[in-house]
Amino acid sequence: QFHSSQHGSRDCSRLHSPRPHCSLRSPPLLIKPNVNTARRLRFVSLPRPELRTRHAMDTLWQYQFRIILLGDSTVGKSSLLKRFTDGIYSDVADPTVGVDFYARSIDIEPAVKIKLQLWDTAGQERFRSITTSYYRNSVGGLLVFDMTNRKTFDHVREWHREVSEHILPHHMVYILVGHKSDLNRERKVTRDEAEQLAADLGIRYVETSAKCNCNVERAFELLTRDIYELMKMGEISTRDGWDGVKSGLTAKVLYPSEEEAERERSCNC
Repeated sequence: QFHSSQHGSRDCSRLHSPRPHCSLRSPPLLIKPNVNTARRLRFVSLPRPELRTRHAMDTLWQYQFRIILLGDSTVGKSSLLKRFTDGIYSDVADPTVGVDFYARSIDIEPAVKIKLQLWDTAGQERFRSITTSYYRNSVGGLLVFDMTNRKTFDHVREWHREVSEHILPHHMVYILVGHKSDLNRERKVTRDEAEQLAADLGIRYVETSAKCNCNVERAFELLTRDIYELMKMGEISTRDGWDGVKSGLTAKVLYPSEEEAERERSCNC
């Protein structure tokens, strides 16, 4: 707690917080690049640059892409997301209710970091009214089917048509994902069939497995690169009132060796 001196000023000598509030003005966002912060924000820890000043303005990401996963229930959308964002897999997964949110940042090329805002949608029909509200504000979509379940593959065209109609006059960048490639002996959809469907829709195709971590990174990276390349060509751009693509977020990064100096300045009320 703050203690008043005889002159009514605040005594900060017993203050232990690195961010004392000695001013009525809200302090800037201070982020310490440690493992806990990186895990909580799902950002990769930022490398420490050579410091020329007490603070550095580090870019957290140049662009943010909102991407949505589409497909029937039980195709493994949640498993793909957990493998991609947390590097984990579980044989037991609860079905998604409504919409779940995940995030991860990737370096698409030198000095270009892209934050992916990933939305996991429920595949059940009873949640369709909820999930459709997320279509319009997404720039990319993974159309996921279970390679061992023929019906999930047959429904891909329906998912593609439904989403495309909801986002008109805008367009979404898609990739077709055949999941559970670790169960290749049980597959009910051939690679040729899947590649033909992808060609008909004008999109890429990749086979993945969250269980054995096969091509999961590649699927998300391919879609991200396609969106980024379309941005560079001017076919996709940020727009007011649309969350599909956002640009540039920087944060003031305070390094541990500078904490004492920052504390002294903040307490000089």
